[in-house]
Amino acid sequence: MIGRLTGILLEKNPPQLLVDVQGVGYEVDVPMSTFYNLPGVGEKVSLFTHLAIREDAHLLFGFGNAEERAVFRQLIKISGIGARTALSILSGLSIADLAQAVTLQEAGRLVKIPGIGKKTAERLLLELKGKLGADIGAAGAHPVHDSQADILNALLALGYSDKEALQALKTVPAGSTVSEGIKQALKALSKG
Repeated sequence: MIGRLTGILLEKNPPQLLVDVQGVGYEVDVPMSTFYNLPGVGEKVSLFTHLAIREDAHLLFGFGNAEERAVFRQLIKISGIGARTALSILSGLSIADLAQAVTLQEAGRLVKIPGIGKKTAERLLLELKGKLGADIGAAGAHPVHDSQADILNALLALGYSDKEALQALKTVPAGSTVSEGIKQALKALSKG
């Protein structure tokens, strides 16, 4: 298994790269999230990789970080999701956005990605629940900590929409306990 490549970036033709590793040129497909963060042609590049061996091809996929590769591997385990679709998902959503969509069970975000229909989006959300949403705090952009996720789930269970619940969650001070947070969020919702 090829787990990582470090070499000189020879070509960039989205979504494919050609990386020279001591005289051997590797063709690597990458999601656009990795592509946008690549160095210039002729510069040194290091990618985490996943090698897919099929009956008709050996395909190498590259990622800017190990977390992205882990999410890719999680995606391709899902029935009906191939490597190309997984790359599309990672190209269309950041890991943080995908984790948030899974936590909130928002199929609408996934349907916007080319090649993802309503049924596929729902299957993705179901399969990834508990596997990806829990990592949302580490993912970055809009961190939701454990107590915040519990508060959010409580608001959703009370019948508030995703948008209302997220808006109310913003009013809850960081570090609040779940019960304090729910009270604070409900107060904010009653004012709106």
